[in-house]
Amino acid sequence: MKDGPDISRIATLVGDPARANMLAALMDGGALTASELALEAGVTLQTASSHLAKLGDGGLVTVTRQGRHRYYALKGTEVASMLEAIMGVAAAVGPKRTRPGPRDTALREARICYDHLAGDRGVALYDHLRRRGYVCEDGDALSLGEGGRAWFEDFGIDFGALAASRRPLCRACLDWSVRRSHLAGALGAAMLDRIIARRWARRDKNSRAIVFTPPGKRAFEELLRG
Repeated sequence: MKDGPDISRIATLVGDPARANMLAALMDGGALTASELALEAGVTLQTASSHLAKLGDGGLVTVTRQGRHRYYALKGTEVASMLEAIMGVAAAVGPKRTRPGPRDTALREARICYDHLAGDRGVALYDHLRRRGYVCEDGDALSLGEGGRAWFEDFGIDFGALAASRRPLCRACLDWSVRRSHLAGALGAAMLDRIIARRWARRDKNSRAIVFTPPGKRAFEELLRG
């Protein structure tokens, strides 16, 4: 066996359809019980518990006990980024599953990717930041450019709070629906928090969609013109 990461082990864990559905259901950054994930996967509770044990052993999900319940969540941003990238490849090469209705359109417009904004609006924000030089790409790395910190602070981002995080300040995350990058990292999460705090948008309770209000759409578009 060759040295290096065991890609096949991770691929096997993600490749099972039931486990893939469970992982996708956790892409909103929340936590769900085994019963809830069983419904998402279309399997029995016993089968779901077996799948979750494998995902936990493989380092893809974590479990938190609260009273009589166990709540499962993605292990972290690296797992979420991997899943988003796989979704991009699946969207590009197929085969494709039957496309759902209006909700899928909403997901392509704006959705949560673990804890940051994705979809058309997420990509539009990232493109604006790059055009203005507020974030700069250097190969796979992403850093703040000249005027970037001031722009984010004007929007209400607290860099003092972000400094306490062990996460990268900013990084690019490949968007599966647009197949271009959106902003992730601590800054990406903070931007989505501020958008929701300003009541420009809200999270859809029944999906990963981020729903912008009409005034919120106008304000967001004005932000990208500034």
